[in-house]
Amino acid sequence: MPSGLFDLTGRVALVTGSSRGIGYTLARGLAQHGAHVVLNARREDVLEAAVATLRAEGLQVDGRLFDVTDQDAVEAAVAAIEAELGPIAILVNNAGIQQRAPLHEFPRDGWERIIETNLTSVYLVGSAVARRMIPRGRGRIINICSLTSELGRRTIAPYAASKGGVKMLTRGMCADWGAHGIRVNGLAPGYIVTEMNRALMDDPEFDAWVRRRTPVGRWGEPDELIGAAVFLASDASDFVNGQVLVVDGGFSAVI
Repeated sequence: MPSGLFDLTGRVALVTGSSRGIGYTLARGLAQHGAHVVLNARREDVLEAAVATLRAEGLQVDGRLFDVTDQDAVEAAVAAIEAELGPIAILVNNAGIQQRAPLHEFPRDGWERIIETNLTSVYLVGSAVARRMIPRGRGRIINICSLTSELGRRTIAPYAASKGGVKMLTRGMCADWGAHGIRVNGLAPGYIVTEMNRALMDDPEFDAWVRRRTPVGRWGEPDELIGAAVFLASDASDFVNGQVLVVDGGFSAVI
């Protein structure tokens, strides 16, 4: 087990939207570094399978079924986690969805679903956890941002708006909660191999564009986000606050 600045042993971590994809990978990574991780999802069968897989690897994990856009459900879940497992020391706001269409054709219900899931949930879960962290005088919150927190692209304007909002909400949380010992930072993945990106990866033209545009010449792997997440969750980042750490193979650094 790791030791020193990056050791998370004994800390309870909640990772939203973590039954698959990046959230699942980050949950596994935090657990591998000693945290007791609570996975979250809205589908019971998928959540149970994810928990069972990680437990079979010898990791300390639990699952909580709740909708991150339902304030009452969020409050009840956070209270139950703290009552049963102990104080939440680390929160990763990862839950997110994507829908692609030209903005002038984008349905309003799709817009609202993206904003509720990707942005409002960060406020709801973040506030519920922070209210409990504040009296304890410490805590780590990691909000999953995106390249589109900074850069636009055709057909994903609502997603970019939500992720730009997450970046600024991260800074607002830093401003309000930093004096209480809570460190709030963003983690912005680049083009990562996930199911959410499957359609893009299967498009030869888009795939070639990503590979040409990224200095390392490839898509990123989910495991390549773990180091950054552990850093932001650990004592190693004690004086890091309100920042967005981009992990994109250099995509955003070049033109």
